[in-house]
Amino acid sequence: MFDEKPQNKKDKKAVALKYDSTTDDAPKILASGKGMIAEKILEIAREQNIAIYEDSPLVEALVQLDIGQEIPAELYKAVAEVLAFIYTVDIKQDSSADFEK
Repeated sequence: MFDEKPQNKKDKKAVALKYDSTTDDAPKILASGKGMIAEKILEIAREQNIAIYEDSPLVEALVQLDIGQEIPAELYKAVAEVLAFIYTVDIKQDSSADFEK
């Protein structure tokens, strides 16, 4: 997920989340950064075909957290929307891959 409209590349922010419902109580910050680090996070996400979600206010809140930290309860709803988006994208990708076979 990243900041939609930064003023320049130095202002770009990105956060990667990780969530495993079998082991985690809440999603965790996997990677977080600004500027070139944000660009690298987005580059890796694209290379790995990981869905990217744009939400500037949420990124602003998440970028303040430490890597490995669980998201706080007050961000659950916003992050749930991100996870729902990713789930939908994954389903669509799986469906189109099955269709192509």
